[in-house]
Amino acid sequence: MLIKKLSLVSVLAVSMLSANVSACDIDGKSGFMPENDLHVGVNDKMRSDMTEERFNEIIDLVDKHYAPIVTEMGGKLKWARKWSDGTVNASAQRGWFGAWKVNMYGGLARHTLVTDDAFALVVCHELGHHLGGAPKVGGMMAWASNEGQSDYFGTLKCFRRIFETDDNVQIISSMTIPAVVKTKCSESYTNANDAALCVRSAMAGKSLAALLASLGSSSEPQFETPDTSVVSTTDSRHPAAQCRLDTYLEGSLCDKRLNDEVSNSDATQGTCNRSLGYTTGVRPLCWFKP
Repeated sequence: MLIKKLSLVSVLAVSMLSANVSACDIDGKSGFMPENDLHVGVNDKMRSDMTEERFNEIIDLVDKHYAPIVTEMGGKLKWARKWSDGTVNASAQRGWFGAWKVNMYGGLARHTLVTDDAFALVVCHELGHHLGGAPKVGGMMAWASNEGQSDYFGTLKCFRRIFETDDNVQIISSMTIPAVVKTKCSESYTNANDAALCVRSAMAGKSLAALLASLGSSSEPQFETPDTSVVSTTDSRHPAAQCRLDTYLEGSLCDKRLNDEVSNSDATQGTCNRSLGYTTGVRPLCWFKP
């Protein structure tokens, strides 16, 4: 009888641990970004012009589009809106009773390198851990799409879905856009607004790549200098900043339809793949092994 009770306790303990395992740790130390000691408080003089109202508007926009989808999949999308927290990071986790949680921190939103669009892309990245499909992290985080796939999903599906009805041609008209981005987006999309949205999402990725590079000694990533490294197996950890910029761009360039959904088991479904003859919009080999 004692053995049976101990076994039951062990099962419950494992269940509790599994239910709360995070992709991008909940404490923000290792999240969208690697562990860092950056902090941007609400009253920090170096903060951007991001407001709490705008912070919530962006999260609300993503929730509007994706909460129904999560519900259809049997989950409940929950947002932890940590505006007052100066942590420069974000995280995702699965909790009790089907809770699919996303933790967004005000410190990230207020960082001077993070534009409104870049913040929206981070929200998409964290949602991507829940909805981004294969490849997955595996092990105790088998539910979570890995870091590179969450980046790819961010521009491939999420950013495109939430901003597709905007006047994107007008929005990008005031941006300084590298020629290579204009050219590639125009080649991928014949519709002007779709091409502009491609540019817009890629530029959001550029903002985040600059932030990621600021953590280390690497120079700021550029669209003209893609990462040429090739992994022997898919790497589920945070890719290097240049590799992540490449991923944001390729996700933007993939012309798969929004309703062509990704799969939790088939990494080719709903994505652009070399095996199907694609040379544009494919996941970079600096983290992905086809």
